[in-house]
Amino acid sequence: MKVASLISGGKDSLYATYIALNHGWSIEYLVSLIPKREDSWMFHSVNIELVSDIASSMKIPLLIKETCGEKEKELEDLKDVLKDLDIEGLVNGAIASDYQRERIGMVCDELGLKNFSPIWHKDQEKILRYQINAGFEILIDAVSAEGLGREWLGKILNTTNIDAFIELCERYGINPSGEGGEFETLVLDCPLYHERLIIEDKEIVWKKDHGYCVVKSVRKEKKSVTDVPEPS
Repeated sequence: MKVASLISGGKDSLYATYIALNHGWSIEYLVSLIPKREDSWMFHSVNIELVSDIASSMKIPLLIKETCGEKEKELEDLKDVLKDLDIEGLVNGAIASDYQRERIGMVCDELGLKNFSPIWHKDQEKILRYQINAGFEILIDAVSAEGLGREWLGKILNTTNIDAFIELCERYGINPSGEGGEFETLVLDCPLYHERLIIEDKEIVWKKDHGYCVVKSVRKEKKSVTDVPEPS
């Protein structure tokens, strides 16, 4: 099946893409909508400009469209990108948000596309652990929840700290996927990449009780692409 994949550079959209490829589907395009405002109803905004580096590393064509971040206009912008593509479906990383999945589904229905949400309503802690075990290098690039302080900004989730992170999420009632906006992520490396992203310069911005890790520059490091078992 020929599909496009809606990506933000975060862990869930790229993991959904990874699952689609493991299904044997052909990812014809990566699609990214760039919100003009930080409080977009649908789309990730922190470090979104790095999707170009991610697509280049994946060697898949990227289609980018800027969107105003307003509810209905975001849907029209997504439809405009997809309407002329020779594809059969759209992959997305919706995991818990009814709003996000329903809106994407509306666009797909109008265009006659299949809506593929492979991690929808799956156990969120398990999904996070699957991502790390599959070789996803996940940078926390935004936090906005009690318990997630400045010290977590710019930290990479891995097998060493994942248990502590999950425990912290449980203690403070944080959604372990960050679906409620508690944190956002950037994938620096995963089995989809032919080159990993190495951060050369970043800035931590902290505003009272929330903050961002702004990645100012990256370089790409070639790697050997190895087969990774399909997640169970």
